[in-house]
Amino acid sequence: MNEPALVVVVFVLAAIPAVLFAWNVFLYRRPRETLGAPPAVSVLIPARNEAGRIGDAVRSALASRGVRVEVIVGDDDSTDDTAGEAALAGARVVRIPSLPPGWCGKQHACWVLSREARFERLLFMDADVRLEPDGLRRLVGFLESSGAALVSGVPRQVTGTWMERLVIPLIHFVLLGFLPMAGMRRWRHPAWAAGCGQLFLTTRAAYEQAGGHAAIRGSRHDGITLPRAYRRAGLKTDLCDATDVAWCRMYRSAGEVWRGLAKNAREGMAGPVGIVVWTVLLGGGQVLPGLLLVGSPTNPWLWGAAGLGLAVRLVAAWRYQQSWVSASLHPVGVLVLLAIQWYARVAGPVAWKDRVGAYGVGDGAETAAGIRGSVGSIGQTVRM
Repeated sequence: MNEPALVVVVFVLAAIPAVLFAWNVFLYRRPRETLGAPPAVSVLIPARNEAGRIGDAVRSALASRGVRVEVIVGDDDSTDDTAGEAALAGARVVRIPSLPPGWCGKQHACWVLSREARFERLLFMDADVRLEPDGLRRLVGFLESSGAALVSGVPRQVTGTWMERLVIPLIHFVLLGFLPMAGMRRWRHPAWAAGCGQLFLTTRAAYEQAGGHAAIRGSRHDGITLPRAYRRAGLKTDLCDATDVAWCRMYRSAGEVWRGLAKNAREGMAGPVGIVVWTVLLGGGQVLPGLLLVGSPTNPWLWGAAGLGLAVRLVAAWRYQQSWVSASLHPVGVLVLLAIQWYARVAGPVAWKDRVGAYGVGDGAETAAGIRGSVGSIGQTVRM
């Protein structure tokens, strides 16, 4: 490919997520406060060796305003005092039975917890998520007003280490830069599925109709596969901006970031087709402009391509309370993200919480829907 043609391709690759992000930012809205009788919600938290975090998660849920809430923690064979800390904070603790063959640990724990819930609304929440006092009531309002059977959103992502700041904010860039949200809301095909596994709200009736977590028992990536299961059942799923609904600090070191994003990558960006597609999209549109500018420092199209990515990240940093440093180092963050995906593709299943095949780690098989999503509906197959 000659240089002018390459520059055009690079600019187009940079423009696609910039234009889509500008459109999506108006569709990806924060849920509003709703009035009426306090809704009842069962908050279900699967936990394995979370003694240092589970207490705050439980207390944040119990402090929810304007809702009736029960909190049930599933202690999944923890070797620390997860159960004791959860009970001390006010949760009902359920011991999760031994992991059956073919199940991922998180999906099994969520399935068991769903059988224990008393209320008709079910909130599946990770142990590192903290609900804001009015967050749960507002999320219930979004579930009811959207007409969806399953809703989720990306909580505010708290980052501490340099690796967290560099990579974690890319969640919003990938989500809003490559998922046409208008299409997601119009069509119910599984290829349009999108979600955040940190926070899912549904009703019991819809959960049963979709098959619940039993329908995705072997999956490592419930952020993709649970919405797909609902859509296969003919149900609608939706997303809202959960920045002020909840917050989460997923990882606390560079090693945790690397392993945590690699553990489920093969069901998302690192699938056999997806890894190539995403390398072209992200590498070509976000990393290559800066590299080409070294040889052509006065090319206005390359400056435009580089500026589009930076502009999107600056808007995201402002709107979703992200690191400004991360935004300014956008190409570096994308390069690290791609390195993690390629590592996952080559290395195979990554152990997590002393298990392989549990808590987000499966056997490495990618579903046909994931392959179709990577090719035909770019951006709908990756949710970190």
